[in-house]
Parts: sequence; C-alpha cells; structure tokens
Amino acid sequence: MPGNSFGSFFKVTTWGESHGPAIGTVIDGCPPRLPLDESMIQEALDRRRPGKGGITESPRKEPDRVQILSGVFEGMTTGTPICLLIENKDARSRSYDAIKDVFRPGHGDYTYLKRYGIRDYRGGGRASGRETAARVAAGAVAQVLLDTCGIKVIAYTIEFGGIAARQMDLAGVRGNRLFCPDPDAAKTMEERAREVRASGDSIGGIVETMATGVPAGLGDPVFDKLDAELAKALMSIGAVKGVEIGAGFKAARLLGSQNNDPITPKGFLTNNAGGILAGISNGEPIIARAAIKPIPSISRDQDTINTRGEPVKINIGGRHDVSAIPRIVPVCEAMVRLVLADHLLRKRAIEIHE
Repeated sequence: MPGNSFGSFFKVTTWGESHGPAIGTVIDGCPPRLPLDESMIQEALDRRRPGKGGITESPRKEPDRVQILSGVFEGMTTGTPICLLIENKDARSRSYDAIKDVFRPGHGDYTYLKRYGIRDYRGGGRASGRETAARVAAGAVAQVLLDTCGIKVIAYTIEFGGIAARQMDLAGVRGNRLFCPDPDAAKTMEERAREVRASGDSIGGIVETMATGVPAGLGDPVFDKLDAELAKALMSIGAVKGVEIGAGFKAARLLGSQNNDPITPKGFLTNNAGGILAGISNGEPIIARAAIKPIPSISRDQDTINTRGEPVKINIGGRHDVSAIPRIVPVCEAMVRLVLADHLLRKRAIEIHE
C-alpha cells in the first residue's frame, strides 16, 4: 500500500492498524542535536488519546505511552531515523465479528475492498482514526525543530454542531474539553454533544489552526505551494472534508479591493491571505480551517449492503466517539507542524547553497 509517507526533507512514515499489536512512525530527516525525550511527545499524545471521559469520547481506554526505539542518544537526536512505537492495549476485535461482512455507511469498508481485494474489518485497519496517534507523535518531534526558530502552532474548535465560537481567547483553549477559545460557546457545545449522543447520532464541526512566528519565504510557487501542502496535510486526516486558508471561501464573495492585504513599512494591515502569498509564507500568522464530518459509526439503523451485495440494515454498536472533535484538534496541529518542518528544512537547503 503506497501513500504511507509524508514530506520530503522531514519525512514521516506511519505504520500499524487499529487492532494490531501497535502503531507507530518512522521520522527520517530530523536534524541532529535537538533535545528530545518521550515526555516531550507524550504531552501531545495525552491530548488526543481515547478514554479520558470527555463528553464526545469513546470509552476505549488506551494509555498511548510512546517509546523511542531509535534516533535519540542521551536526550538528543542523532540525525538518524527516529522510530516511535505506541502499543494498542484496549482493542476489542470481537466487537466487529457481527459486521465483518457488512459495509458500514460513511466508512472506507467498500472502497478498501474495491482497491485491495482485502480489508481489515477490525475497527477499519489503516483507515481508523487510531492511525492519527502516530501523526501526533511525529508532529511533536517536528515542533522541537520549529522551536529553534520560534514557530508555534495551535489548533482550536471554532464551530461544533452549528454552534460557533464568538470569542477568541486562545490562552483559554486548554481550559475546556472541546479546546474552544470561547468558554461560553464551549458549554453550549457540550450540551449539544450530550443531546446528540443520547439520540444515537454523531456531530461535526470546524477546527482552525494558527501558526505564528513563521518566517517569510517558506514554500514554493508552483506545485509545492505552502497552502497546497497544508491543504493536502489536513485533507489526509480521515474526518476532514474541506480546508480553507485565510479568508478561504469568503474571498469568493469579496472584491479585489477588499480581499487584498495592504502592505505598509510596518507590515500587512490585514491577513485575508492567511499568511501565504503565491504559495510562499509572508511572515503573517498562517490560518487554516478544516471542516470535520460527523463520525460515521452511529447507533441508528442505516441501509447498506453486505459483501454479497444483499441489502441489509446495520446499527453500529461498540465504543465510538460522538465526534472527532476534540481528539482531532492535536492531529490538525501535528499535520501543520509536519508541513512547516519540511519546508523549513527545504529553505535551509537552499540557503546552504547560496
């Protein structure tokens, strides 16, 4: 199966399945002499791991303890491939026995079988959200590189089930379970999540990611545009169905005089470009928003077919989140970090040869 690696200079390969013994990642291209230990990765993993008791979360309890198997010596990266391992401790494969021959609506069951002729029905295999833990671990390593030049990345929920955040208190994002910058909206969002869970349904939302301290000059002007790379990175997350940068779709309803960001000797006056012009960062904060679809596993009767093409009804029980939010928030952060780390190294490679 191709497509398991991401990046060019800072290259990440994830491996493992939802119900296999473990998942993990191999990071190739991380520079040497960067401080790194397991605790620096664990903090990010703790924010996405299942079983913490949040209002939207699955009761699957995974400790998600990361192990560094290679690429680090005496607390410093060595420049060789970094291998990270996360064991699966609470997988219950028998929960999927009853639906192993049924295609779940909204999942990749049907398309995987058409593509490969075989599929791992236990939790979706590689298509499971479980794979994103490896991305978060890799993103934490990327952040160590970004720290060397003051780049910070934060993601937060700006909409959930049609309820929008009205305030933008980024300092308080970690103060509620949905990582919402509006504490009042967060309470309403949690109430909505309870209602949806009680009805056996699921819910989606919008996650915004902001990168600050990004220097001007990261990216390329044609196929490897920084915004194109960010869009691919975020769209590679299973629950994401749309991405916009800066003003995004709103730009289609503006005049050029409204959408252009005026430039002064002190910098840009607005940021409709979302920190990127002609595929290259302009020094302003990079803003990307991802539309998150509702979790497809719901406890309601749905029409589908089985592997013999016969119509059947399915009601998916088991342990499932009511929303990919908030666990997807650190995943969005991780993917933006990976893109920025890769392009930071690309820029450094050019500078060395100037």
